[in-house]
Amino acid sequence: MGGRYLGRRAIQAVITIAFILVLNFLMFRLMPGSPERILFRNPNITPEVLQAARERWGLDKPLIPDQLVSYVTSTLQGDLGYSLKFRGQSVVSVIGSRIWPTVILFGLGELIAIVVGLGLGAYSGWRRGGPVDYVGNGVSLILYSMPYFLIGMFLLVIFATTLGWFPTSGMFTIGGGQNLTPIDRALDFARHLVLPLATVALGLIGQYSILMRSSIVDTLAEDYVGTARAKGLTETRVLSAHALPNALLPTVTLIAINLGYVVAGAITVEVVFNWPGLGTLTVDALNARDYPVLQGVFLLLSVAVVVANFGADIVYGFLDPRVRT
Repeated sequence: MGGRYLGRRAIQAVITIAFILVLNFLMFRLMPGSPERILFRNPNITPEVLQAARERWGLDKPLIPDQLVSYVTSTLQGDLGYSLKFRGQSVVSVIGSRIWPTVILFGLGELIAIVVGLGLGAYSGWRRGGPVDYVGNGVSLILYSMPYFLIGMFLLVIFATTLGWFPTSGMFTIGGGQNLTPIDRALDFARHLVLPLATVALGLIGQYSILMRSSIVDTLAEDYVGTARAKGLTETRVLSAHALPNALLPTVTLIAINLGYVVAGAITVEVVFNWPGLGTLTVDALNARDYPVLQGVFLLLSVAVVVANFGADIVYGFLDPRVRT
């Protein structure tokens, strides 16, 4: 892959992140209220105290360029400020304590959905008109049309409430962590993870399967597939070496874009199962009007989407050399 292609994509990613920084700065400062009044929730607070707080936090300075330059400088140094809800804790530490549950949940969910969804879609498209195609495509359409919270509530009612196979909420058993061995604690975590993980995976399998099936069906009409068959290549070889690499191009984009919906998915799934990740943190921050935490979550996820799309561009370059020009 040429350095010019990577350089162009890297420059685009850096410019996009710069715009995100400015937007993140302006968006939360256009919201009603002011940070010092949110922190000092006291209707009898004196104007002198408020003015002292504004001077201490630099809010008395002009929005642009003073506050903007200060914000960008602090962000580049890893300083996102302090949480208003979690007093005394920095935004970085608050988000850091909640990011790994979300990464584990949605990372494993994405991995399972990619393997199962793309595999099911590829086989359904390759053997279209067969029993697997009809059943798989029908199930994929049902899963694709169902929101995360509905799938989660369905699994919760059946496997947690009715059958009692899995816990109903949380990441660990409350009050039982001190008496468990590391192995038992890992098993306890796995039992709590099953239902939310199944919810995320099922919610993504449908769209991956539908898109992959459509891509395979379109690829079958291409001349190079007919040429590969005319050469006497086996069906497995034609699928793996010729059809799949080209059919994967749309799915690479979808996988990268799905990272942009991680907040919406995290909020619904994590609230249903009370999973202590970024989703529940966002809800708590919204209820408390904790703008610094919301600003940090928005920045983190926005940059993650840009990085994911940059990675998708690199994968695109390997799968289709035409995009490098």
